[in-house]
Amino acid sequence: MDKNFKVRVIVGLSMFIVAVVALYTFESIPFKVLYTLFSVVAAVELMSFFKRKHGKLNIFLALVELVFLAGGMWFVIQTDLVHFWYIILGVCGYDIFAYLFGKLFGGKVFGKARPFPYISKNKTWEGTILGLLMSVAMCFTMMSIMGTYGSDWMYLLCGPLALTGDLFESYMKRKFKVKDSNEILIKNKFFRGLEMCVGGSEGHGGFLDRIDSTAFSATILVIIITLVH
Repeated sequence: MDKNFKVRVIVGLSMFIVAVVALYTFESIPFKVLYTLFSVVAAVELMSFFKRKHGKLNIFLALVELVFLAGGMWFVIQTDLVHFWYIILGVCGYDIFAYLFGKLFGGKVFGKARPFPYISKNKTWEGTILGLLMSVAMCFTMMSIMGTYGSDWMYLLCGPLALTGDLFESYMKRKFKVKDSNEILIKNKFFRGLEMCVGGSEGHGGFLDRIDSTAFSATILVIIITLVH
């Protein structure tokens, strides 16, 4: 087991525990505050990309990502606990199982073929497919328990949306010539300790890498829900 995997597991579990405690205290206000702070730091990370490269396309991509971050904050602030659990199960479920299954089974069925070789070359077909299936299965199971197929069907899209959001950020970072979202900001003494809260030592990403899929998925779901209802 490599160091990167250990860091992701430890940080992921720690963040999950903190998130659950925050969700179930004081009407989820602590969680909403934490997520907002995460989004603000992620936006600062995003702005730091411009130290690496400028350009009209870069400005456009950054503005789109800022819209996703704002949409994610709006969703978290106004949604109820049950519907946010759909996001946790669908988006985080995809992220976790795609990474886990990719590590365990990557290359064993499809060989060296990659689904997105020019955007995210480390993603495997095995991890991507199994991650999407697990995401749908987890959301479907919760809908079965809650009996909300008719009104909450759009949350079955969480897995594909999480994948799309992750690919968008990967594409954006390639255009900025950035590997990890914190690799510029972490060199600042003020942010170095803060970045460590999300496993932000170099090579393990930062705040934007942690919430990109959630922000994208939540923004698109806000649009779908608004159009449907």
